[in-house]
Amino acid sequence: MRSHYSGEISPELDGKSVTVSGWVHEIRDLGKLKFLILRDREGLIQVTAKKGITRSEVLSDIDQLSRESVVEIDGRVKKNEKAPNGVEINPERINLISRSESPLPLDVTQKVSSDLDTRLNNRFMDIRKPEISAIFKLRGKILDAGREFLKENGFIEIHTPKIIASASEGGTELFPISYFDREAFLAQSPQLYKQMMMATGLDRVYEITTYFRAEEHDTRRHLNEVTAIDIEMAFIKDEGDVINILEKLVLTMIKEASRCKELDVLKREIKVPGKIERIEYDDVLKLLEEHGKKLPWGEDLDTESEKLLGRVMREEFGSDLYFVIHFPLSTKPFYTMPEGERYSRSFDLGYKGVEIASGGQRIHDPKLLLERIKHFNLDPKNFEFYLKAFRYGMPPHGGFGLGIDRVMMQLLDLPIREVVLFPRDRHRLTP
Repeated sequence: MRSHYSGEISPELDGKSVTVSGWVHEIRDLGKLKFLILRDREGLIQVTAKKGITRSEVLSDIDQLSRESVVEIDGRVKKNEKAPNGVEINPERINLISRSESPLPLDVTQKVSSDLDTRLNNRFMDIRKPEISAIFKLRGKILDAGREFLKENGFIEIHTPKIIASASEGGTELFPISYFDREAFLAQSPQLYKQMMMATGLDRVYEITTYFRAEEHDTRRHLNEVTAIDIEMAFIKDEGDVINILEKLVLTMIKEASRCKELDVLKREIKVPGKIERIEYDDVLKLLEEHGKKLPWGEDLDTESEKLLGRVMREEFGSDLYFVIHFPLSTKPFYTMPEGERYSRSFDLGYKGVEIASGGQRIHDPKLLLERIKHFNLDPKNFEFYLKAFRYGMPPHGGFGLGIDRVMMQLLDLPIREVVLFPRDRHRLTP
């Protein structure tokens, strides 16, 4: 139903016949001149009708249109320096495909602003706004870049179950579901399954996956259903091999974002870091204390500490991205490889004061893994399917989970609900 998207129509097509399809963004009637702004996936194009030149039935058709109706327009391209992008279409036929009701639930032109709840309740229409659709075009492009990077580095895409019999990481923050005559849960992460894949010989796997976390948060950075890139890789020397892959992956994705044309619509500029700083957990505590925040050794970084660390890393080290390495073993899940008695071979990746990834080397020794499961007061019987994979030859391995929603949130400095199509939190289950 179209020969061109709006973004493909340029002054070089002057005089050519084209067919465009999309939504009626705006209509302006100036008497002898009628302007229709058509919007499609690629942007806006001006359609100009003039009395005495444009056929009368076409002028009449324009009068019958309502904003946000779907139309198909045949016409000729004409250079016009005053029009957006220096070009317009003189219409020869207008076909009304779907009439929009009035009044609209929100204003796509944004002359009248709407609060976030109204926008999310009418998300299908909210995404018609060019700057909102630009967020999700950008999101798609960085995911493509991430997937391409992983493929080039020997990773195989897999898909693990989202209905599971026991907690992936221990804890109680699970969504229980009825699974025929048994209780099951929505997966917190693909952790156990991607580790089991390291016993198969596939060596390097990744998944663009969904996490379900039953945490009662009300913050700008938490949701109960989130998207992540999860990877696991075998035959590593230590967690440094995993960090190196994550560093290159994140920089690849940020670089891709920095050159996307959607930034023009969003009025944003993204700087690509040269490298990612690495800082020990113990040194983080010292930095925080120097800046007025004393955190007891052995505690994980809370939200306030993460924000402060982000500010310090930017102001004193000139870095928005940084790895915090060698966390206390007590702060990490049972499958994390110990480093001595107190520390772990683990890391978090922070971006502007928010954790966007977490990972490390995993335990591959079945006896040690069983000890750690018991240490966390978990029932080994619930993990028998997982432990079995470690008894018949498991190589050293590690991995991470990279939160895509948080990456987007920090890239664009937006709340997390703005960068998720249909966010799920403790209050929102529809649309």
